[in-house]
Amino acid sequence: MTESSEYVVVGAGLAGAATAWHLASRGHEVTLVERNVPASHDGSSHGSARIFRYAYPDAFYTRAVLESKTLWDELDRASDLSLITPFGAVDYGSRRQPEQLAGVLAGAGVEHELLTAAGARARWPHIAFDTPVLWHPGAGVIDAETSVRAMVDLAVGQGAVLKTGWNVTGVEEEGAGYRVLSDGGESVLAGNVVVTAGGWLPHLLGRLSLPAGFLAGMPEITVRQEQAFHFRYRDDSPWPTFIHKGPEIQTYGLPGGRDAGFAGQKVAEYNGGGLIPSAARQTGVVEPANRRRVVEYVRKYLPGLDPEPYAETTCLFTNTPNEDFIIDRAGGVTVVSPCSGHGAKFAPLIGQWAADLATRAADLPGRFRPAGSGVKAGASAGTR
Repeated sequence: MTESSEYVVVGAGLAGAATAWHLASRGHEVTLVERNVPASHDGSSHGSARIFRYAYPDAFYTRAVLESKTLWDELDRASDLSLITPFGAVDYGSRRQPEQLAGVLAGAGVEHELLTAAGARARWPHIAFDTPVLWHPGAGVIDAETSVRAMVDLAVGQGAVLKTGWNVTGVEEEGAGYRVLSDGGESVLAGNVVVTAGGWLPHLLGRLSLPAGFLAGMPEITVRQEQAFHFRYRDDSPWPTFIHKGPEIQTYGLPGGRDAGFAGQKVAEYNGGGLIPSAARQTGVVEPANRRRVVEYVRKYLPGLDPEPYAETTCLFTNTPNEDFIIDRAGGVTVVSPCSGHGAKFAPLIGQWAADLATRAADLPGRFRPAGSGVKAGASAGTR
């Protein structure tokens, strides 16, 4: 007997879990299929440490964070969890333009403070600030893995079916719907398909029964195997999250949480990892040159950390050229790629957007629909 479902969601990371949650909460029949397990460690949504922040040079994204925070609060209440830990955030560096960011936050009504480098050093002596600094206390750290599991549990509690170890190899049109195929020979008939495959999306795109014109309108999607390093705190001083766009390197950091024993700050070079064809080609091996760059950075700019990493890992960034998300639809297939390293904070909102588009309840901004709407994507998201 062939299984069937009104909606099949492919991929149980943050975006897929959120989409399944929203669809199920609206009373739709949902099957969520995952090649491994939800928040799998070879995907983009594992671990306990992702930055939640409001500071963007583009006011569109700051407003979207405000909208997303309302849904995070709803998720906290529904799951009886606290998924974002407040730490505050500092943004600085000659290319980060903290004054511009402060203007955006002021326009959105987000609490913030613009400090001189000396004033910031007095407050956080463990960071060697080199420019004025934007501080906004509402920022924090998302527990990504727990968030995925919470949304999956809520979706299943509302009737969704979860299938793990179910690796999708393609989607074929069948009748008025689609047949979603797995490498184990199983399949599910679906009225609609939502593909939230993260770093596996480039490999799958050509196998989704999408029109040639739709595929031609897609922006280039690239995948990087990023590297992150954990450095021990020298003392018990509180650390914020940070984004630093200096003259030599762009970095970000955040308290590492349980990912490395709550003992230090997670620091990485933004888009410092090598390009890979898709997530299927990741090696999990840290590049020595990347490690050297980040260690040198820590020695120069983060005196409050022991400059020798005590833990390190790799993760996936799925990028578009201008860092806008892709949430687009052709027929009954919706493609979702909340990528470029800044999608985690929007997870419940991305799920709402994807559910709106897949159910035709609402359209989305043209910047998210480069192929389906014929509207060019909007201004750059401004790198994280």
